[in-house]
Amino acid sequence: MKIGAIIQARTSSTRFPKKVLQTLPYGSDTCVLQQDIRRVKKSKLLNEVIIATTTNKEDDEIIDVAIKENTPYFRGSLDNVLERYYKAAVKFNLDIIVRITSDCPCVDWEIIDTIIQNHLDSNVDYTSNSLIESYPRGIDCEVINFDSLEKAYLNATEKYEKEHVTPYIYKSHPNEFKINKFHENNDNSDIRITLDTPQDYALLCVIYDNLYEKNNFFKLKDILELFNQKPWLKYINQDIVQKKVFNTLEEELEETIKLCDKQDLDKAKTFIENQIGV
Repeated sequence: MKIGAIIQARTSSTRFPKKVLQTLPYGSDTCVLQQDIRRVKKSKLLNEVIIATTTNKEDDEIIDVAIKENTPYFRGSLDNVLERYYKAAVKFNLDIIVRITSDCPCVDWEIIDTIIQNHLDSNVDYTSNSLIESYPRGIDCEVINFDSLEKAYLNATEKYEKEHVTPYIYKSHPNEFKINKFHENNDNSDIRITLDTPQDYALLCVIYDNLYEKNNFFKLKDILELFNQKPWLKYINQDIVQKKVFNTLEEELEETIKLCDKQDLDKAKTFIENQIGV
């Protein structure tokens, strides 16, 4: 049985272009993607770590990083990330796929291994630690059996199913799969250590400034201790809203109303409510 982590990466982020190529620590010669790769490679249960990027010319820079880190790569569709994952899994003969995103430079390899082992012991099709919120955003990990990924690839029809890889499994057709909702008893989901915006980058730079020199491979427990010591860190990116997967326009509008409430955008909220008849 071959277990491989596929790290999806691209430079064309809408909110923060080339975010995974930003230096971390700030001003160093190491980028966010390199930190992600190095941390994932610490896993004891992974047989392979693969970068999956796009065929777009601008993502040649992603390939340069993969080569620099001696990491195999696959190039595929920009928008159909499900297809990119499936074809990468086929190319590298993976039986179990671990999905990691390149914008998570605090990913903890011990947690990855714990989730992989739990997936194997549970005899399920799909395991995720984000379906029940307990981990900080940025410690996300999904484990998928190849036949389940293949089923999703062959049958997915909706745009959101193809853009986000696994919604066909956990959102559209959950009754067709054995799903394992892995979570911790302690809820730290109010901490955001992923990279989507400049505010996120500022927080990650502070985390690395405090922890990296002491231990290049600091763990989640070290980050949580830092937040306990400096609770103001949460304020740096507390207003950033994580992108979500929506089935319908109505779901998206309902979420927009919640965002308007959070940002005190009363006029916008009233306009949307009038449009949908709330």
